Amino acid sequence: MSTLTPISFVTTDLDAVADHVGRVAVFVDSEGKLDTGARRVNRLTKGAVARIVEGEGWAKVKEGDSVTVGYPAGMKADAVDVIRLERNAKGTVARKAGATLAKTRGGKADMLILAAQLRHAQEMVFGLVMRDYAFENHKSADSTRTGAVQVMCGKPDELKEAVAPLLAVAEGAHMTRDLVNEPSNVLTTTHYTERLKEMESLGLKVEVLDEAALEKLGMRTLLSVGQGSESPSYVVTMRWDGGDKDAAPLALVGKGVVFDTGGISLKPAANMENMTMDMGGSAVVAGVMRTLALRGAKANVVGVVGIVENMPSGKASRPGDVVTSMKGDTIENINTDAEGRLVLCDAMWYTQETFKPAAMIDLATLTGAIIVGLGNENAGVFSNNTPFCNAFLKSAEAEGEGAWRLPLSQAYDDLLKSRIADMKNVGGPAAGSITAAQFLQRFVKDDCPWIHLDIAGVTSLKTETALAPVGATGWGVASLNRLIADNYEAV
Repeated sequence: MSTLTPISFVTTDLDAVADHVGRVAVFVDSEGKLDTGARRVNRLTKGAVARIVEGEGWAKVKEGDSVTVGYPAGMKADAVDVIRLERNAKGTVARKAGATLAKTRGGKADMLILAAQLRHAQEMVFGLVMRDYAFENHKSADSTRTGAVQVMCGKPDELKEAVAPLLAVAEGAHMTRDLVNEPSNVLTTTHYTERLKEMESLGLKVEVLDEAALEKLGMRTLLSVGQGSESPSYVVTMRWDGGDKDAAPLALVGKGVVFDTGGISLKPAANMENMTMDMGGSAVVAGVMRTLALRGAKANVVGVVGIVENMPSGKASRPGDVVTSMKGDTIENINTDAEGRLVLCDAMWYTQETFKPAAMIDLATLTGAIIVGLGNENAGVFSNNTPFCNAFLKSAEAEGEGAWRLPLSQAYDDLLKSRIADMKNVGGPAAGSITAAQFLQRFVKDDCPWIHLDIAGVTSLKTETALAPVGATGWGVASLNRLIADNYEAV
């Protein structure tokens, strides 16, 4: 697993600034006021910082962005990064400043950050650690991430304590990114279960259900997706019991298709390599569970993921097949490329039957239609419970992770009617993301608050985001962690 950027916190010692080798970062507000650290660097560089903030260009520098002085005279540093940031900045702005430092550092340079005057320095550190990520597991060259970061501040022990739960979120998000970025010949269904089983060392209770157990439970729709593959199918449950022993858990359910060819309804060859990310929903669940364990969350949460591979072969499901779900409903498989909902419906029913959750959220890279509707800026959100949904949307907004609610109604559900079974697995070309959500809602019990997150557009991108480089984003780990912290943790 990728390791987080090494960060240490030390008491401010301005006499040590001149001798730092690497990069030095200082913060200046919009009015150009220099704090103690910036003044020391300005004096060492014979006024270079002041010339930057007094120049006409400073007004054009956006908050959280930087101006760099290369090879500053009077210092051993390779560069000084002057970050525009208000002293009381927090949330996404402070995180942007940290991300800016991660990009200027480039993973290699040791960096000294003079943060004594920042009131929410932990947010800046979180942004740096989130952005300072690279997936290098399969590169033969030496790692590009070799440098360390030192943060000078007035009360290093307090800052270290404030940063700790945010670093747990970052580690969970990095795990999610690692899983999504991993090629499918490495992250096989079996290897995936092993990676999740390793989290028992953190205090999670992890159970792996193999095909024999799934058959006995009646998870025939999930098994039908993987029957064309040589790789076995699994369901993995991860439990974190950090709350009241009598409190029902929040359930997170994830789609874990390690590779999706579309099955007999074969996808076009162009861009099929991107289907290594079709286990993104399960990866978010894993990342959240890791975060909760690392920070010792005072909540009961269960993560359930269905892990399969969708391949065409002589054993594969055919369009037109009818399969019976664990719930007992029959499903006409119109399109074998609409496989994620078949994995989820059994996993969701099993979760409700086994854990009796207080509420349930499923996550899946489910439909291309959600990308048509929302692009890569927002995940699609569907729910049967408005207060529950609003709580999640509030958490997502606070974390800067785009999410947009879409409707559910009987008219959309009617599109799933089948002539020969209880339902079809697709509803036609119109409103594809909504009919997929309607399909899943059929497997949600009436008394269970539920959210479906279609994350196909936000899981892995070809452009960088505010806190992630190109590739897997880790979207959802921070939002779900905040939802749990704000609504499910014992006080």
